[in-house]
Amino acid sequence: MYQYSYETCIGKIFIAEENGELTNISFKDLGKEEKETPLIKRTYNELSEYFEGKRKTFDIPLSESGTGFQKKVWQELKKIPYGQIRTYKDIAKATGNEKACRAVGMANNKNPIAIIIPCHRVIGSNGDLTGYAGGLGIKTKLLAIEGVSIST
Repeated sequence: MYQYSYETCIGKIFIAEENGELTNISFKDLGKEEKETPLIKRTYNELSEYFEGKRKTFDIPLSESGTGFQKKVWQELKKIPYGQIRTYKDIAKATGNEKACRAVGMANNKNPIAIIIPCHRVIGSNGDLTGYAGGLGIKTKLLAIEGVSIST
């Protein structure tokens, strides 16, 4: 597994890949060997286009490691269109268990591929921003890039 870090408009990000698939986009050092592979560079280029408002979808092969439930949640997150938000309850309903709001929150928390698996598009049922691995400031910036304004 390799990682490489970049400074972006939302701060430093770490991108990691293994065997030709993206494994992580993180706001913290993953402790992997530093090497800018072609896939890592391509991911950074697509992210740069996204940050500039020029890209709304990503075309990167993903390796999603998690439990069955986490993967189910992440699949639902990928269905949230650019510039739209959903609540934890919406995602819980989509997974077939509307009472699983907290479990959805935990699955979001374990999302290894920030931005591309858009957990930043999930908010509390009362319309408030809730936790984000990179902090609420970054979540707000990502939503603003997509034209979504949330009161904090």
